[in-house]
Formats: sequence, C-alpha cells, structure tokens
Amino acid sequence: IMMRFINIRGFRHAIDLIRGKYDKPGDKGEVSHFRALTTALSATVGYRNIAGVALGISIGGPGATFWMIIAGFLGMSSKFTECTLGVKYRKINKNGQVSGGAMYYLKEGLKKKKLGLLGKFLALLFALLVIGGSIGGGNMMQSNQAFEQFALFFPATERFGFWYGVVLAFLVGLVIIGGIKNIARVTSKIVPFMALLYVGTALIIIFMNISYADDAFLLIIRGAFSPDALKGGFIGVLIFGFQRGAFSNEAGIGSASIAHAAAKTDEPVSEGIVALLEPFVDTIVVCTMTALVIIFTGLHDDSSGLEGVQLTSAAFGSVFSWFPLLLLIAVTLFAFSTLISWSYYGLKGFDYLFGGLSEKYLGSRIYTDTLYRLFFLSCIVIGASSNLLTVLDFSDMMILCMAFPNIVGLVILAPEVRRDLKSYWDRLKTGEIVKYK
Repeated sequence: IMMRFINIRGFRHAIDLIRGKYDKPGDKGEVSHFRALTTALSATVGYRNIAGVALGISIGGPGATFWMIIAGFLGMSSKFTECTLGVKYRKINKNGQVSGGAMYYLKEGLKKKKLGLLGKFLALLFALLVIGGSIGGGNMMQSNQAFEQFALFFPATERFGFWYGVVLAFLVGLVIIGGIKNIARVTSKIVPFMALLYVGTALIIIFMNISYADDAFLLIIRGAFSPDALKGGFIGVLIFGFQRGAFSNEAGIGSASIAHAAAKTDEPVSEGIVALLEPFVDTIVVCTMTALVIIFTGLHDDSSGLEGVQLTSAAFGSVFSWFPLLLLIAVTLFAFSTLISWSYYGLKGFDYLFGGLSEKYLGSRIYTDTLYRLFFLSCIVIGASSNLLTVLDFSDMMILCMAFPNIVGLVILAPEVRRDLKSYWDRLKTGEIVKYK
C-alpha cells in the first residue's frame, strides 16, 4: 500500500528495463539489468520450488497454493524496496567492483536516520547470517538434494555422494572464480533454459489432465476458504502457503539486494522495479506449476508417505515414466545455479566482515575472497556426501533469521523509498527519464 501497488503498475516498465530500453551508456555497475535479475533468480529458483512446495501441499493441503500465490504477489513490493536500497547504498571501488546489499543500507541508511548504532548492529548481524545462509540453504542443502534426486534415478550411485560433490564443486569453482560478471553471464543462459524446461514440462502434464481442472481449482479455493478450513485449518494452511512462498522467493530476506546492487544504473528505483519480477517468476509461475502438477495428478492426497522431491517426481512420472528424467535435469540445474549465486551472497557478507582487515594488513581482499571460496566449495562435497537432516533445519533457520534485521531496516527506510519512487515515476511520465533503444 505504501508503494501504491508498484507490483502491478511497475510490471510493464520492468519488462522494458530488462529488455535494455532504458540502458544509459556509461552507467556505473558490473552487470546489466537482465543479468542482475537472472543472478538473483538463480538463487531463488531451485530446490525450494520443487521440494518446498510439495511439502507445503502435503501438510497444508491444496489451499496452501492460494496463499503461496498471495505471498508472491505481496513479495513483489518487498523485493522492490530492498533492491532499490541495495543500489542506492552500494559501494563501488576504484576498480569498478561493486559491494552492496542489506549490510550497506542497514548501516548507512539508518545512520542518516540518526540510528547509527542500531544500523551497525543490524548490518553485522545480517552479514553473519548471510554467510550461514549461503553455507546451509544456499550450499549444502542444494548439493544434498541434487544428489538425492540423482541417486533416486540411478540407485547404483547412492554410495558415491562424495564424488558427485567433488564434480559439482569443480564445476561451481570454474564459474565463481570469475566473480559477479562470470556468475551473471552463466546464469543469464541457465535461468531462462531451466525455467522454460520446468514450466513447459509442468504445462504438458497439466494439459494432459485438463479434465480435472474444475476439481483442482475447487480444491484450492475450498482449501483456502472453506468453512472447515476457517474453523480449524485456516491458520495452518495460510502459514504453510506463506512459509513456502517466502522461503522460495526470499522477498524480505535481503539476499537479492546483493546481486541487484551490481546492476549498471544510476537510478536505484529502476533496479528495484526490475527486481519485483523475481517473486512473480519464482512463486506465482514456477511454484504454482509445481503445486498444480501435484494437485492435477491427484498426488496431493497421496498416502504412500512420499514427500519433497520424491512427491514431485512421482507426480511428473505419473504421466510418462521418463518425465522424472527431465525433473532430474531441472533439479540439477536449479541446484547448480543456486550454488553459484549464493556463493556470491556469502562472499559479500564475508567481505563486509573481514575484507577490510585483509586489505589493511595484506594489501588485498583477494586472500579473504579465496579463503571463502575454498570453504564454500568444500561444503558442497560435505553436503552431497552426508545425511544432513539437522543441517537442513539449520539452513532454514539461518535464511529465516536474515529477514529480522532486514525487515527492521526496510520498515524504517520505506518512506525514503516511497519518495524516491514518486520522483522516479514523475520523471518517467514527463520524459525526463528517456529510452535509449
């Protein structure tokens, strides 16, 4: 409401921005609007869209789908706000390398509000949590679930998690050593492909079961609003819908602001508008596809004990026996893309905490960067070769906890973003902000 539903009125402009129509030559930054978007999307479109949604449907029922979509719709405005701030308070060094994200707008933004001590504390807390989130949910969870799906499809490999992790770590290492420019270049190729592959496969299954459409949508609406749901399960359905939606698209978590801070623009609001597309793609499109496949195939009411990736795989395999192979490819690509993006998020948190010390005493930040990357790559191997039930719970918690310092900052800084948005929108209408293509 405060941003006057920018998630609706800014949607068309966001498309124009990622198409490069407003790209001004010479703007500072490291990557284009489109590549910043695909980098952030690669961090969110992953295991959670497949296993997390299946878990939400299993526990909360079909009605959770409705609230998941609402979470994505509202999350578009949250994402806009944090990514606008990410660009506004970013730091660019003499080599043109960008550092940005919640750490910087919490510290500098709250300092402007004469809340410097609170800002420093929240920035420090966020930096610690983003490192934990990158190692847990952004790393070990991804490699663990990718190998679990691989071993499910090829049972003879179930004892070779270590070597699967080594190969995956090697491939990730080849990408992340080049920094954000290389990460963005790779994700700009992977994200569109894997999204089209997954959504296309899901649509085939939905259309083959289209005769169940009325029943399926009735289940969703009844599950979300029925008298029975309102009496007892409404809160549970709502919670599981929002939980899976928020965990999937990371709106309000603050992570995406790190990627978007690297965008080539001198208009922070423009990057915020680009960022609002993320929850739409991640939750309203990709997560909804997962939920609809499970519901249309009738596996939302499955009594065989399947859950997570296995439930989604069974839903895909119920149409054609070889469809789970496409899911395996999608899961692997999702995991790989999430790994490379979260390596960058964690690196920026690590750099915020220790990069200055490395530069002061060793003359360069390359030493702390290398140390973090090696640690990150080793955790991929650990994740793929271990039974990580406690780690998976821990990673959920770390990513959740990132939201607490971030949302405190967003609430305080929201009036500032609203003023910036009004100025940008007025200049856009008058033609002061011009198209270049």
